[in-house]
Amino acid sequence: MAAKKAVLFNFWGVVVPSRPAGVFHKLEELHNLPRGFLSSVASQSEGALIQAERGQVTLNQMIPTFKAECAKQAEVRGVEPPSDWCVGRLLEEVRTATMDVRDIVLKTSASLRYHGVLTAVLANHWLDDSASGDRPARLLCLLGSNFDLVLQSCRSGHRVPEVAMFNSALDQLGIPSQQALWLDVDQESVKAAEKAGMEAVLVENLEVALRKLAHFTGVQVQLNTESRPITCCPDQVSHGYVTLRPGVRTHYVEMGSGPPVLLCHGFPESWYSWRYQIPALAAAGFRVLALDMKGYGESTAPPGGHTHKYNPETQCDLSFWSSKSIPQVTLVGHDWGGALVWTMARYFPERIRKPTLEELEAPPAVRTKAFRRFLFQGVAEAELENDLERTFNIFFSSGREAVSRTRPAEQVDRLSERRGSALEVRTSASLRVSSMLTEADLRYYVGRFRGSGFRGPLNWYRNNQANWKWMCSQPTGKVAVPALMVTAGKDPVLLPAMSDGMEDLVPNLSRGYIEDSGHWTQMDKPAETNNILISWLRETHGPPAPKL
Repeated sequence: MAAKKAVLFNFWGVVVPSRPAGVFHKLEELHNLPRGFLSSVASQSEGALIQAERGQVTLNQMIPTFKAECAKQAEVRGVEPPSDWCVGRLLEEVRTATMDVRDIVLKTSASLRYHGVLTAVLANHWLDDSASGDRPARLLCLLGSNFDLVLQSCRSGHRVPEVAMFNSALDQLGIPSQQALWLDVDQESVKAAEKAGMEAVLVENLEVALRKLAHFTGVQVQLNTESRPITCCPDQVSHGYVTLRPGVRTHYVEMGSGPPVLLCHGFPESWYSWRYQIPALAAAGFRVLALDMKGYGESTAPPGGHTHKYNPETQCDLSFWSSKSIPQVTLVGHDWGGALVWTMARYFPERIRKPTLEELEAPPAVRTKAFRRFLFQGVAEAELENDLERTFNIFFSSGREAVSRTRPAEQVDRLSERRGSALEVRTSASLRVSSMLTEADLRYYVGRFRGSGFRGPLNWYRNNQANWKWMCSQPTGKVAVPALMVTAGKDPVLLPAMSDGMEDLVPNLSRGYIEDSGHWTQMDKPAETNNILISWLRETHGPPAPKL
């Protein structure tokens, strides 16, 4: 077995593009201070800032000493600091710089970890006890969720580029120095890493540096603009279970803090279909809860397969929200989840803060004959469960693949030519895995449905008539809360035109449109989906969270 490898990134200059010296220079120019004035104070070996970075003093303890050191340096140089100069401005500039985390570095770390390479961030940071907000905490949360180790100088007692700092990181990772690679923009630090026995790359051009990283690790990192957002792995997120009543349990995944956002998937999916949205929404300042909908995965189906228990009041059980102490929530739904979101916003408006709909489920009148075959209990289950890999490869096709493949709805129609075998697969034996799925993704879907089967998911279709009757029995009215509707240009099942006229029922409606996406927007075009969702959520929830 090949020895484990690790890649260590310097926080300053690599994880974030700024370096403290650059921040100092910016302020020197702003306040007409001599070039190098602040850097000369900050770099004093026994100065206040270095002591703070070693954890010998806290930020609040450091500030008055640093002020005195600046005053002394000004006296030595014979300069008069401007009246608007203050250390607080310097610290605020440094805090702002720490928030500008490079997305490509996070994606690189995710790719490395996926392939078994450990990753670490080494950062010269001070202990911030200034009560200046939650940005330091948010930063550490983001780094901690994307790297195997985050080593701060104020916690270790050593600074980059001290060899002791590198040795501490390697010890915690359990990696010999010969199996580690260091990335930095500072020549002195690169030499120190090599002295510690590591390979080192001087990052003068990030693309070139990542090619060298790929050579060392054997993991290729894509730098193009089409690279996908960070995803979350099932074993790296928090799973929860709520027993709503005897025999009824809901499984969910949770991440982040802030206003609650509940993600509701469609057919035939899982909470995992939101794997690209969960980290992005959490990083944007929201508390994300992604459900396994009723009858899917580890969420129980009604005992005995009773479809009448799939009515709108129980499909997204309000007692789940109450058990989580959530009075109101923003709902985000796709496919059948979108139909549920629409129903909840219309009939339970007091519990909904804002609904977001992605591809509403088609009304009964536009069902294809294949979908109507889902009503035959036992037949549909047997055919869908016969070869789960092929089932998911048929259903999950991107907008680009939809051009070369038959329409998904027609695909399912062609699966059969007789009622007795409603979903007999008649596709090529060499059907490829969809470009939206990795082999690991496919295995996860197959594993979930191998355990729970298709009976529960198909019952959402089988209860459709009862749901329609229930809705007809309810008072009709408009949806007054702000809402977002996202449609996809290459969705062959739920066409954008189906949402025409929504403004008549939803006066406060915003719209998003993704031209090149197929039906599965959150997996097909995750970056575009995330941008639309986060932009709208921030607009409707007030001031945005600090940038991460």
